[in-house]
Amino acid sequence: MVNTKRVEPVQGGGLPLAALNHISVVCRSLESSVHFYRNVLGFIPIRRPGSFDFDGAWLFNYGIGIHLLQAEDPESMPPKKTQIDPKDNHISFQDSKRFIATDDDNLEKINEQRYAGLGVIRVDIGE
Repeated sequence: MVNTKRVEPVQGGGLPLAALNHISVVCRSLESSVHFYRNVLGFIPIRRPGSFDFDGAWLFNYGIGIHLLQAEDPESMPPKKTQIDPKDNHISFQDSKRFIATDDDNLEKINEQRYAGLGVIRVDIGE
């Protein structure tokens, strides 16, 4: 169903936001998540404040920061997903021809052998 209702402007104009600064993702495996964001999506590790006393990694590229946080108890996290539910939490990136959707569970690929098992679902949006 497509929402066709007119969107009313926020009274007072809302906060003068300039951009999305970062997202934080709690991960089952910090190591495999860093591998995914670096080697599949091209994010670059950056320095994290030394005062943090928990495992994590900060990455940056495309004007977006990704803060990966190791789950304290990975076994207590919800089961790994095998498909994206558009009504569930997720993030989506777009390259020049496709949307690349992922979430913190590193979903299985469905279209390209190159990304097998790395958590990418590519959806063609036309040539």
